[in-house]
Order: sequence, then structure tokens, then C-alpha cells
Amino acid sequence: MSSGLPGTRVRTLDVVLKFATFREVGCRKQRYSIYREEDGTVPLIDWLDGLSPKAQAKCLSRLKRLEDLGHELRRPEADVLRDGIYELRTKEDGLNYRMLYFFHGRQVVVLSHGFVKQEAQVPERELRAALQRKARFEQNPRSHTFRPEK
Repeated sequence: MSSGLPGTRVRTLDVVLKFATFREVGCRKQRYSIYREEDGTVPLIDWLDGLSPKAQAKCLSRLKRLEDLGHELRRPEADVLRDGIYELRTKEDGLNYRMLYFFHGRQVVVLSHGFVKQEAQVPERELRAALQRKARFEQNPRSHTFRPEK
């Protein structure tokens, strides 16, 4: 079931929605946006909803840390990958969970998607997906920003 349907993914959605608002981070405002595909799907929310409750809680905890620290979040919780793509990192039951994100300007953090990392390096396909989303977002931020139905 898609995250675009009313009444679905309520628990995850309620927690994640707070990242789509302005927050004070130090002396500047930081906005958190969740990437939305043109067809209305929201990869990050769809992925989070498929996780176990424990893994989901760990990932949401990392999102909270990103909210609290923004650009200042560092290893082991976050890392710079390449070409403006960053990863949030967490581990649960021996699995490595990653959420990719990028900055749009200096004030917007865009949460792209998540995956379970099973290789030593972040798979190229995951980086390409984040880079493509970044390019589409930069072309048209409004159409690629998730907005919950009211």
C-alpha cells in the first residue's frame, strides 16, 4: 500500500512529519523535507514502514539527531558519501540501516530514502538513486516535497 493513501502508515508518518517543518538549529533555521516521487510515493516513509518496530525506532532516533544537529552531525551517526549525498547510520540486530539525504541550499535537509546495507560500501545503485532524486528536487523542489493530506 502506498504512503499516499489516507489512513496508512499513520505511526511512521506522525513521527516523520515533524521533519518537514522549520526548526531552530543554533542561530539559523533548518527545514527538513521528505522527498516525494512524481507518482506520489514517498520512498523514505514506505521503507520505514517495512521495518521491524525496533529497527524503525532506531532509524527514527537518528532522524531526531539530524533534527537536533543538522550540518554538525558526524560519524558514527552520519557520514559524507559523495557529490553532496550524506548517510544517517544505525545498526539493529546485526543489520546496518542507512538513510540517505542531501542539503538543498543552506537551510533545507532533504531525506531521500533508506535501505539495509549488506555490503562494505554503500551500493552504487543507492547513491545513484539519491543523486537522481537530488537533481529532480533541485529542478522542482515543490513537486518533490512530501506534503501530507489534510
